[in-house]
Amino acid sequence: MKKQSLSVLSFIIAMSFFILTTSVNAAPGFDDKEIRIAAWGPQTGPAAPWGSVARGPAVLASLINEEGGIHGRKLKHFVRDDMYNPAQTKVVVKELVEKQGIFAFVCGTGSAGGLAVKDYLAENKVIWVGPATSIKEYVFPVNPYLFSIYPLYEDEGSILAKYAVENLNIKEIGVIYQNDPYGKNGLDGVRQRLDKLGIKAVAEIPVESTEKDLSSHILKLKNSGAKAVLMWVNPTSGVILLKTAATIGYKPQWIASNTLSDFALMHKISGGLWEGVITGAFMLSPDSTDARIVRYRNAIKKYAPEERPGVFFMAGMMFTEPLIDALKRAGKKLTTEAALKALNSTKNFQGIGPRVNWTAAQHQGTDSVQIWRCGPGGSTILVQDWTVNELAIWKKK
Repeated sequence: MKKQSLSVLSFIIAMSFFILTTSVNAAPGFDDKEIRIAAWGPQTGPAAPWGSVARGPAVLASLINEEGGIHGRKLKHFVRDDMYNPAQTKVVVKELVEKQGIFAFVCGTGSAGGLAVKDYLAENKVIWVGPATSIKEYVFPVNPYLFSIYPLYEDEGSILAKYAVENLNIKEIGVIYQNDPYGKNGLDGVRQRLDKLGIKAVAEIPVESTEKDLSSHILKLKNSGAKAVLMWVNPTSGVILLKTAATIGYKPQWIASNTLSDFALMHKISGGLWEGVITGAFMLSPDSTDARIVRYRNAIKKYAPEERPGVFFMAGMMFTEPLIDALKRAGKKLTTEAALKALNSTKNFQGIGPRVNWTAAQHQGTDSVQIWRCGPGGSTILVQDWTVNELAIWKKK
């Protein structure tokens, strides 16, 4: 009797192990009923205003699910707070991959955080589409599991610097940049453009993301004679810079990365100082009458009425759109390989952002940037439509 009980127990253990391993290996990140996607982002901390990017995909998932899902499978979206801390990014991504079983990540705010996990995701064959940040280290050399939509900060820096010099006729350019890959990539783009124009920046000032007193930075910019200041910083730093400058009457033309293009938000938290700021832009304005934007605004009102339909929240939806397109084209017999094949054949896909093209040899989806100016009340004024960086070094690689 004892031998029989031991045999039964051994059989149960063996079968449990077989079921567990075969289910994970057969369908990582999905099953017959759902596909699990996820995003991380700073829900708290100095970059918390960017946190809504990670929450945006949930509304797009709800919209797709209401329409029947993707080949009968519903999308299930997970969000984790990494507090804009690369060490925490590693923790939350590991938990999502190893405990939740994620098929693909979308968004992912923070260059340093993304660099901390991109190799881990590739090693575990987890797809990452539409990082909510854009540095050349993500896509050169090609990472077979990472697909970027966002225009590179380097390209954006070049385009914005050209606009300042040629359209605004300002040659005294100052740059203040976050002391990480995000800020340094933007600075590189500005340098490339100014070098082409035979100009040097009058000031290049790094800032740490957690710094609160930026008075010395503003004094350096003012004393340098900078008449236009280009910024690659987080929202909190951007507001501190403008408020500090206002206290000493320093009024350059502020020009910022698209990462500060949520005008309604920036106008509010800056106390109205954001009016007149020029930024890059990577998607249609959230107050546009375009049918695609109207559809998303209605979806946000229905599925997440507590959220504000601004640039950051809608960006989360935009970063997810090409993944949805690829999953549909991959067909019912979903595998990671099938999804990769579909992603690598993406041609001229356009949702609410720029046109996206990917091949197996090229995972930087676009180099197009719009330029906006913040109008009264945080409204959006388009001052230059989609523009490419003809100096883009990556195109020559």
